[in-house]
Amino acid sequence: MKLLSWNIQWGRGADGVVDLQRTISAIRTLGDFDVICLQEVAVGFAGLQGGAPVDCVAELAEAFAGYSAHFVAVVDLPGKTGGRSLFGNLTLSRLPVGQVFRHSLPRPPEEGVPSMPRACIEVIVDGPRGPIRVLNTHLEYYSRIQRMTQIAALHTLQCDSVRLAAMDSPQEKSADGQDSPFAYLPRPASAIVCGDFNCEPGSPEYYRMTAPISADVSGWEDAWRACYSDIPHLNTVGLNGAEWPDRAYCCDYFFVSADLVDRVESVAVDQLTAASDHQPVILTLA
Repeated sequence: MKLLSWNIQWGRGADGVVDLQRTISAIRTLGDFDVICLQEVAVGFAGLQGGAPVDCVAELAEAFAGYSAHFVAVVDLPGKTGGRSLFGNLTLSRLPVGQVFRHSLPRPPEEGVPSMPRACIEVIVDGPRGPIRVLNTHLEYYSRIQRMTQIAALHTLQCDSVRLAAMDSPQEKSADGQDSPFAYLPRPASAIVCGDFNCEPGSPEYYRMTAPISADVSGWEDAWRACYSDIPHLNTVGLNGAEWPDRAYCCDYFFVSADLVDRVESVAVDQLTAASDHQPVILTLA
């Protein structure tokens, strides 16, 4: 099972040029993926997109026609030229998808600190070895307090799923089988969470993310560490001449539930593509 996570900056490359087709070509060049998790996907933001509004969700869904497309908008505003302007995370899956959850993440206000709403889109895919939850997220950049509360929310999602998976299936409340909002579908404890976490290895947020969740629920495991132990993470921003940031570091990750650690075969970072200010990260599971 092969997954890609990439903050695509709505198709804006390290050179400042917005070209979503370049992004699409880069993804195709990187390999053949079962699940593609993208952050900073825009719809209708002409000011971001070189003056002409682009529906990135529609274009990406069309480009990867063999995949189902699942989008969560963290920002939803009236468009300058009509319609709505949306900004968020997109997950594309060529594996069958069961339930899809769109989780709003907490955003405690801080006076004088800019921020935007954040979310996590969770899709349950039918993987080669059974169902797996794939969570695609993007944490706040400007506020450590908000990042910490958002990580706590990711912990809660995992804790709830582990405990739900240990329970007996709830009794179906409708005679219509799955044709009901009360229908029960598997929501396994096995999970992958990926995206732009806006924090570096060794930061308080990183240690919070990988700390035990509770006495009976293990914390999220860094897939890079599972593969490479103490070898430093490859940098995922600050490369290829991008105007931001002013130094190179890592802030894009894959984390896995404890039961998937032994299945992590590799984690790779493509540091060559300049199609975004972030670099793509690739996870392969056995």
